Amino acid sequence: MTVGIVMLVHTALNRAEQVARHWAAAGCPVVIHADTNVPRSVYNAFRKSLSDVDIVRFSHRHRCEWGTWGIVAATQEASELMLKEFPEVRHVYLASGSCLPLRPVQELKDYLAARPKTDFIESATTADVPWTVGGLDSERFTLRFPFAWKKNRYLFDRYVALQRRFALRRKMPNGVTPHMGSQWWCLTRQTLSAILQDPERPVYDRFFKRVWIPDESYFQTLTRLYSQHVESRSLTLSKFDFQGKPHIFYDDHLQLLRRSDCFVARKIWPHANRLYRAFLTDAEGALKRTEPNPGKIDRIFRRAVERRTRGRSGLYMQSRWPNSGWENGATCAEYSVFQGFSELFEDFEPWLARMTNIRVHGHLYGPDRVEFAAGHEVINGAISDSAAIRDYNPRSFLTNLIWATRGERQAFQFGPNDNQKIIWDLSKDANAQISVISGAWALPLFNSNRNFGELRVEAAKMQKIEAKFLDALRSPYAKARIRIWTMAEFIEAPMEPLQMVIEELGIRSARRLSEVPKMVDLTGFGQFLQNLKNQGMHPYLMGDFPAASEPAPRVAKKPKPYLVQK
Repeated sequence: MTVGIVMLVHTALNRAEQVARHWAAAGCPVVIHADTNVPRSVYNAFRKSLSDVDIVRFSHRHRCEWGTWGIVAATQEASELMLKEFPEVRHVYLASGSCLPLRPVQELKDYLAARPKTDFIESATTADVPWTVGGLDSERFTLRFPFAWKKNRYLFDRYVALQRRFALRRKMPNGVTPHMGSQWWCLTRQTLSAILQDPERPVYDRFFKRVWIPDESYFQTLTRLYSQHVESRSLTLSKFDFQGKPHIFYDDHLQLLRRSDCFVARKIWPHANRLYRAFLTDAEGALKRTEPNPGKIDRIFRRAVERRTRGRSGLYMQSRWPNSGWENGATCAEYSVFQGFSELFEDFEPWLARMTNIRVHGHLYGPDRVEFAAGHEVINGAISDSAAIRDYNPRSFLTNLIWATRGERQAFQFGPNDNQKIIWDLSKDANAQISVISGAWALPLFNSNRNFGELRVEAAKMQKIEAKFLDALRSPYAKARIRIWTMAEFIEAPMEPLQMVIEELGIRSARRLSEVPKMVDLTGFGQFLQNLKNQGMHPYLMGDFPAASEPAPRVAKKPKPYLVQK
């Protein structure tokens, strides 16, 4: 007893010849089906090249278009020829021209000889199949698909929509439960002949001719009717990406394929000379006797899919922009945003840099220029201080800044005068730490030498802008770590918020702050706010700021002295 190989080929016929000879040299009969898309002259040359091999046959040719019945018809034709011409065959192994044996063929023969009644075919019900891509699982069987998806996509989609609209449904013949799985199987002669010689085969064939991608369901379904023992797995290593397209193996995948312990792998790049040389001619380099275990390399493929679909955190490919929601975080590292602090405290930026040893910038989104730390015009990554370049894509500016300075935490100031197109990106970024003293924008207006009418208009504008920012920060979509104080709350007890800000930057110490920045002079600020109210502008973002007397920081009461009598 031996194993028969059915090969479906359509391209790279030189490699298909090499693999067919390898199978035949090990005593495995081979039946080859070549797609009718292969030119006749090329096909005839291919047949002639294998004419010296006694146990190689060629079956009647069919047109094998992806997702259509032709692939099943080609498999049926080649399988019938295999069973007829080679009665010694006990298992039939379906492979493609791009499949490559990874282990000595004798090991495969011994493995199957030890399991004479076992069918190896991935076969799961539609309810249990998680890998279908394209929105069609059970509908593959209940709808009709007379049009090829690749060549007549418009007709394909319109006909599907039409059937859905009028609730047209088909039923499985004879109450059979549909199953799906990998196209590449290894069936026993008994099971395969039962499928091909079934009196009901015309009924099943007629039904599956209008199923979408029938090569993944025809044998997978009918095997369940006749098999004595099904192992729902394929002996062929085949991996697919997130779009349902097969991974292609190249020369640099040699060690990966060795680790899989599988008998056969697809899809092999035709020019992977190192792989073909290693597995077809190097007996010492072939895999050792062990149970096939493709799960050993699943972790690598999962990481590859994740890298392709999500990429690295805060890094986008220059060749394409990720779909919305596909990006792996807007930024790659944590950073801090301060609003109102530089207005309330004198020299807040150098103080924060001195206390935390992080890079503290000014208003990166200021209207005139990008205020980099220490007044730099260009920083890491050749990022310029040009406001025009920054405003071309404010989000990418932030992403590039954090990526180019990774390893060093960044902090910058923000306010109502800055470019507000970034507010939602800030609020939804889990890497952002945002601290806001609402209403502090009024201090520069208070200290400016401008007409009060102009100040009132500017204050109303500023408050409206900051209110939108606060709404974004309080949105259920916000993921940043956010702390908001009204100005009245903050100046009532400034030490506690400042200590909290320092600690959240990762500067934790058992000692309290010994140095704090100097607060600007607030004399007359309360009356200024009252004047705004009197002019019809209500400055509510400052909190309950008294107009008559200026609030002062709380001072801890000294304990009363007491006497101890001797």
